[in-house]
Amino acid sequence: MVDGTPRRTWASPSPVRRHGQAVVALLGRSIPAMRALKSSRWSAPPAAAPEHDAPAPPEPARAPARPAPSGPSWRSALRVALVPWVAARLVVLGALAVAHELVERGRPLPAVAARVHEGLLGWDSGWYEAIARHGYGGAGHESLRFFPLVPLVVRGLSTLTRLPVGGTLLAVSNVSALVAVTVLVVLARRESGDDALARRAAWLACLAPPAFTAVMGYAEGTLLALGARAWWWAGLLGLLAGATRPLGVLLVVPAVVEVVRARRAAPATAAAVLGPAAGCGAFLGWVGWRYGDALAPLRVQQQGTLRGRVADPVRTLAHDASLLAHGRHLGSALHLPWVLLAVALVVVALARWPACYGALAAAVVAVAVTASNLDGFERYAWSAFPLVLAGASLTARPRVERLVLVLAAAGLALYSLLAFTNLYVP
Repeated sequence: MVDGTPRRTWASPSPVRRHGQAVVALLGRSIPAMRALKSSRWSAPPAAAPEHDAPAPPEPARAPARPAPSGPSWRSALRVALVPWVAARLVVLGALAVAHELVERGRPLPAVAARVHEGLLGWDSGWYEAIARHGYGGAGHESLRFFPLVPLVVRGLSTLTRLPVGGTLLAVSNVSALVAVTVLVVLARRESGDDALARRAAWLACLAPPAFTAVMGYAEGTLLALGARAWWWAGLLGLLAGATRPLGVLLVVPAVVEVVRARRAAPATAAAVLGPAAGCGAFLGWVGWRYGDALAPLRVQQQGTLRGRVADPVRTLAHDASLLAHGRHLGSALHLPWVLLAVALVVVALARWPACYGALAAAVVAVAVTASNLDGFERYAWSAFPLVLAGASLTARPRVERLVLVLAAAGLALYSLLAFTNLYVP
């Protein structure tokens, strides 16, 4: 602790074996690996000698072979991920430059000017920087709502490299985002065998409007980057994910789904299930030992100005719809269409991708939408990567893909500008 403080359902409904049990887990969860489909040539058995020169029967038509999934080439996946990753950062930095220009030419409110000058280290990034620099004690009691993995990594790297804490935080966040998109490409290829779908998933993950937080010093990129290829790795990285963000504990859900579907009980599978809960529990246990209240991170998060308490999502959405109809509180009113889109993508994930994907997406959206304050909902939904895969499976037509990516890039620029000018809470 910081001291002082479309998969289309091609085949098997359960995990399969390929040269031993191979299990893919993204964000610290177990993901069923797809068996490589091998095309085999069929040849008819030799025909008997014809009598009276009768013509030989025609050879039966060969069944068309399904395309084999691309191999798990991390280097090629990195190449696919790199271009949209760079494009997203150019868009966000451009929005930040526009925000600075608006401040210099106008007479903004002091809060707006301060937010613009904070730049990529604004909003929650400032909390992570303060925790890494001063510890939880120096950052204040409210900092307990931020889990410790990212501040620990940033503090350690900054100490080793003697680089500024803020710059180290941005480096960790952005490199983690690149790793996360690369893992997403590999995963999409293995599950669907569709390179085009994997490419679309990379672009959607990078250009989705809430993805501007992955350019800032947030922990979502680190959470998404925690992936592995086997049960023991899933347990270890699930442990780290549980110590990265509160939502990391939800990785228990897909792990349980896969264990039930595989009907496999072993120490490694138990590690995959228990890892996320252990990571979260370790932080809460430390808080209880250090501050006398293990639930302090959750209690702080339930403050009305933050996430708030659990609330009826229907009433919350009705209130946001009223704001949208009357053109008031634009930042809050914009949550309604995003909630509807997320719910629709959950349905697609459940229908077209493995059960563990849909289960994770549903769990994340359910937790996010039941908050009395929906600020940050878009960011929470973005961290549920199956929603990105569901979107990629719906945009196979070139015209649809181009339209969606153009709208996504425009939304990324707009939401970045709104956040930098204090008009939207990321």
